[in-house]
Amino acid sequence: MDLGADLSAVQNADQSPNQGPNQSPNQSPDLREILDEDLDEDLDESLNEDADEHRPTPQLIERSVAVSGDLDGMRLDAAAAKLFHEFSRSRLQTWIGSGALRIDGAPARQRDRVRAGMRITLEAQPEPEVSWEREKLPLNLCFEDDHLLVVNKPAGVVVHPGAGNTSGTLVNALLDHRPGLANLPRAGIVHRLDKDTSGLLVVAASELAHRSLVAQLQSKSVHREYFAIARGYLSGGGRIEAAIGRHPRHRTRMAVLTAGGKEAVTHYRIAERFEHFTALTVRLETGRTHQIRVHLAHRGYPLLGDPVYGGRFRRPPGASDAFVEGLLGFRRQALHAQRLEFIHPATEEPMGFSAELPDDIETLLALLRRHDAVRHGAR
Repeated sequence: MDLGADLSAVQNADQSPNQGPNQSPNQSPDLREILDEDLDEDLDESLNEDADEHRPTPQLIERSVAVSGDLDGMRLDAAAAKLFHEFSRSRLQTWIGSGALRIDGAPARQRDRVRAGMRITLEAQPEPEVSWEREKLPLNLCFEDDHLLVVNKPAGVVVHPGAGNTSGTLVNALLDHRPGLANLPRAGIVHRLDKDTSGLLVVAASELAHRSLVAQLQSKSVHREYFAIARGYLSGGGRIEAAIGRHPRHRTRMAVLTAGGKEAVTHYRIAERFEHFTALTVRLETGRTHQIRVHLAHRGYPLLGDPVYGGRFRRPPGASDAFVEGLLGFRRQALHAQRLEFIHPATEEPMGFSAELPDDIETLLALLRRHDAVRHGAR
């Protein structure tokens, strides 16, 4: 079967709620991954006092930037967010109110309009950007220096605290390992993985690294490669370009939208074919929420095990009870961030990291190979 006619994710979502292999009819999708994105603008401004004694004394923040022509007429707080993107907008608004952030050396209000050529200056003592707790939790570090950390996240771990999920996250563990991350926006998190997606992500550990990594992600120069197993037989690799946004009715889900949404581009190639499934190597050009899961489901090839976008479980023709039991026993989307490449913010050297497939995906691949061997041997 080829990647034929597109199946609209919005149309699919209008049907009865999708059920994955391990989702009961009354089980709703996990809200946390969706809500976390909306909460990014509203992070608390202080860290737990118990962490203060462990936090290094930060240096004075000093910045001075001229307003460019494309920001002419913009509100001061909005322009500051563009010019000083390493700080949260709420933190910048606090500094405007305290007089730490000024226009041409004079105090100003958030709503004041800036003009091209004006100079915005910032002199402030940094304070914690987050209020999340430190927790001593397992942390699989692939690399660490003064500027960044590369982490291999296991499936089942949320990246950072959010609605109804204040502990046990990757950020809680990172803050225990490096308390100084509390002084950076989102504790240094510059990109994320879904809770049930395993694999690599890079975390900024300095202001320099935060600025650089955010800029590299925005310029699409960070190479992010995933291993995925999709339902269905794909005949070849390809490219999916389809805008993604919040589903207009099911707000806990994302969807491909014909109007609105954000640009989203996914590249994929065949890694291994099976009778009823296809293993893929997937590269992200953009990084939208649930992008790979939404794009492949939109094309009619959802990820194996995906409880949100996977639809109802369908028994493959000729499948044995043992094979079906093995498929149903895989309790997450079959997606792993296996390769990460970027430029080191301080040394400007190319950095590349790989993460082996986790045991559950290796077990799943072995199951698919055994099934095909038995089926082909019986013919």
